[in-house]
Amino acid sequence: MERAVANLDLLVTFLEIHRSGSLTAAAARRGLTQPAVSGQLAKLEQDLGTPLFVRSGRGVVPTAYADDLAARVGPHLDQLAVELSPGPGYSGTVRLAGPAELMAARIMPTVAPLTARGLRLQVTLGLAEDLLAALHDDQLDIVVSAVRPKRKGLVTTTFVDEEFILVGPPPLARTINADRLADDPVKALAHLPLVAYDENLPIIRRYWRSEFGRRPPNATSITVPDLRAVLAAVIAGAGVSVLPRYIAEPALTAGSVEILHQAQVQPLNTAFLVTRPGGLANRSIAVVHDQLKTRAGTWGTL
Repeated sequence: MERAVANLDLLVTFLEIHRSGSLTAAAARRGLTQPAVSGQLAKLEQDLGTPLFVRSGRGVVPTAYADDLAARVGPHLDQLAVELSPGPGYSGTVRLAGPAELMAARIMPTVAPLTARGLRLQVTLGLAEDLLAALHDDQLDIVVSAVRPKRKGLVTTTFVDEEFILVGPPPLARTINADRLADDPVKALAHLPLVAYDENLPIIRRYWRSEFGRRPPNATSITVPDLRAVLAAVIAGAGVSVLPRYIAEPALTAGSVEILHQAQVQPLNTAFLVTRPGGLANRSIAVVHDQLKTRAGTWGTL
């Protein structure tokens, strides 16, 4: 029993180091001296048989093994702390932001249960670059970003992959010549109007270039900055579009849209969780971050 408690203490200390990126900060949060924290870390690394951090001028950098360990043990240790605490589980407000569609479909169902333990969430919807700028300016705590941040001074964690598919309503699908689609897909699809998220066709253009090696020559019938509205327009017969599978899946199951082209290598886009340096030292922010990472591990590719 004593050994089990000791191991638990080592994991708690490890998690504080991982979240703060500093032995000094972890010692302050744990109420220990820095030599004590260093000793606990050394003991845990000895028990596990692998280094967990690389020392740097600004603190410590976690290894890939440490990132995986934190994702696995963090939610359980946080839940244990809540159960042992006489007060509310979490306090404060976490300012969370991301694209409207992913927030509605996956993020909100994942983090909303945390509010029953005292956490408050302030949610902002918008485009990645705008949200990342707000994060950089300390107006947000966590951003779910569909693009890898180019700004310096932000901490980026790989979150989940989105799979993109080309879909259209059955009547338009019947107008595609199968032989021409196999020989010259750009010409086979050129007569189909596009329903786009943005006038620059970022998602559709990426699919065409990835699969066909060129931009789409198709006319655009509707531009609407919400992928759920794009799907609704496609179902209504306004055209075809490229959508994340998780958005299109219900309509595919219902038969109101069909996949128009089978990609040889399915186009993917990686989403990221982005915070400020030291942001995960805040327990409430860390809880939301860990909850999202843990749940994403069960999603596979969206």
